[in-house]
Amino acid sequence: MPHSRSSHGLLAIYPHITGRDRQIMTLLDDHQVLTTDHLTRLFFLAPRTARHRLAELLALDLVDRFRFARVGGGTDPYHWVLGHAGQRFQAAARGEPEPTARASSQRIARLSASPRLQHLLTVNEFFVRLREHARRHGEATLDRWWSEQQAKQFKSSKAVINPDGHGLWSRGEQTAGFWLEADTGTEPLTRVVAKLDGYRRFASGGGPRYPVLFWLASPTREEHLHRLLRAEPAGLTTVTATQDADPAQAVWLPSDGTRRVALEQLPSFHGHNSPANPNFINGVLHLHS
Repeated sequence: MPHSRSSHGLLAIYPHITGRDRQIMTLLDDHQVLTTDHLTRLFFLAPRTARHRLAELLALDLVDRFRFARVGGGTDPYHWVLGHAGQRFQAAARGEPEPTARASSQRIARLSASPRLQHLLTVNEFFVRLREHARRHGEATLDRWWSEQQAKQFKSSKAVINPDGHGLWSRGEQTAGFWLEADTGTEPLTRVVAKLDGYRRFASGGGPRYPVLFWLASPTREEHLHRLLRAEPAGLTTVTATQDADPAQAVWLPSDGTRRVALEQLPSFHGHNSPANPNFINGVLHLHS
């Protein structure tokens, strides 16, 4: 039986896909949306080269893009997502049924109209800064960048947690895991602090004991949050920094301290060896993506 035109269509793109292109598609698959600036900082040496290559991937339908008008005129930067061919390619890589053109279009439309879009971009900006720093400084590495959905791989007998992201950050011989809570300034801080009880119960149920990083929209929010954190029970490491700071530097202020520290200086316990802990593979601690 001859192959359909659509099945040949995706295969015909393969000679045009580079290793970097596959990395871009995997990142968009995992983290949904990245701006032109994000992708330039992660994968390219010059903005012009990034724009040119992204335009080529757009023409191949491997990626798609959207942007919004700005108040007062002009437009935001392009936001990049997987196009239909890119979604098909990633589904094939995962061994899953490929989406229809309609399903791909609906996915893009839902994402572009999502009220959580700005929050998602804030989370992704945090990890982009870490990876960009690691790209420019050989002594540091972002060993793991997991989205909210990927972090659900962690299980505990006592609680379910929903961090905005999870990462492993190394510098030299020091590796620290963390849970990220990114703040856009729209949620009451009392509700933010209320999430900590779940992290405590999660750790007591055998899950990893990682510090909770609050990445805050302003110094005022940070100051107000610290007042609340100081009243919290001991046993959970919480630190704060503002979004105008480089998260790879010593900018993290512990709730029980007065001196800012770097991520790799934070205490981390990677949890017990169990099927519910993805840090262990076949009983061996595996601290990578």
